[in-house]
Amino acid sequence: MEFPSMMLIRQNFETPQVQDIPTEVDHQLKSLNLRDKVRPGETVAITVGSRGIANIATITKAICDCLKKLEAIPFIVPAMGSHGGGTVVGQTEILCSYGVTEESMGVEIRASMETVVVDRTSQGIPVHFDRHAYEADHVLVVGRVKPHTGFVGEIESGLHKMMLIGLGKHEGAILYHRAIQDYSFLVIIKSVADVVIKKCGILAGLAIVENAFDETGLLEAVSPENFFVREKELLKLAVQWMPKLPFPEIDLLIVDAIGKNISGTGMDTNVVGRKYNDKTATEKDNVRCKRIFARGLTEETHGNALGLGIAEFTTQRVVDGIDFHAMNVNALTGGHPSSASIPMTFPTDRDAVEAALGTVGMVAPKNARVIRIANTQNLETIQVSEPFFSEVNSRDDLESQRAPTEMQFDGQGFLEPLA
Repeated sequence: MEFPSMMLIRQNFETPQVQDIPTEVDHQLKSLNLRDKVRPGETVAITVGSRGIANIATITKAICDCLKKLEAIPFIVPAMGSHGGGTVVGQTEILCSYGVTEESMGVEIRASMETVVVDRTSQGIPVHFDRHAYEADHVLVVGRVKPHTGFVGEIESGLHKMMLIGLGKHEGAILYHRAIQDYSFLVIIKSVADVVIKKCGILAGLAIVENAFDETGLLEAVSPENFFVREKELLKLAVQWMPKLPFPEIDLLIVDAIGKNISGTGMDTNVVGRKYNDKTATEKDNVRCKRIFARGLTEETHGNALGLGIAEFTTQRVVDGIDFHAMNVNALTGGHPSSASIPMTFPTDRDAVEAALGTVGMVAPKNARVIRIANTQNLETIQVSEPFFSEVNSRDDLESQRAPTEMQFDGQGFLEPLA
């Protein structure tokens, strides 16, 4: 097969960035007058999730330091639903991989999969809440606001989802994902959040919005009574800032790595255009990929290959690296079993690309519209094939970084590094 020529290009995105994170965290929390709400010696549980948030260790340490100034006793709770295989050890390891340890934070980490049922929603759904967080005098919810990979609404992923899925732990996450099959995501998330805010000592939220380069673009402290209104507004900002593919019509998208630290579905469905259907774009999607080849897992995903089922093609070394227990627990908890299915599997990248290009229609493989990315979170530097070259040269937001070359494979048949 004659493979396409590929050009390395750079996308230029809007890039607001918080320059001094500890100072900004301190400023934001002070704006809520927490000294009037937290007495010396009271405990404050701080949530830390599993989504690979930029600077999460720095942000968390700054929160701990701010609360210590109030003479409070902060501690950290993993708030990640069923991630880490739904175990204390697995979730603690995820925190450690992000640099969040007792030593680095200077506070205790209280990890448990045990929950307390604090009440029922108006629909009769039991509301589960992390036991350690429930026993604290206060809870400070930390969450990145961004579009959800499966749900659409005024609220998607952020502070509300941390209270719902993150602090609901494995048992709560299973229950809420089941309930979402019968009620809308917005109905469930609002009804659970109302109970949590009323019954669980929610002190404040720290909302994080990242820019297109996976950098901290905004930090904002939010009082519990303003969670819903402010998160709606921040979601619009997150959509505006999020990275995007430069072209909507793609024959083959090659994704170097997927993982839970990149997206809840391994690869962000908002980016690849499969938010509503795992296997094809719908009229609601802004991107249409005929085929997707997932060729690797991130180290940080610890073998959880959730989202691999969104791709049509992969390699044997990806499959060999899967922790099936972690992936299956996550898929069942989320009510999304198809995301854990295994695509057509080939010995090498060359074999997978050749097979994929043979299924994209009447176009000759060398003329196919191909884009290659590192992952769906880092879209600044990517490769595009020849049909896109003329548009690259005509757009101000795109820059050619290197002269085109034929798709490069090493001696074993695997693609050479992207950059």
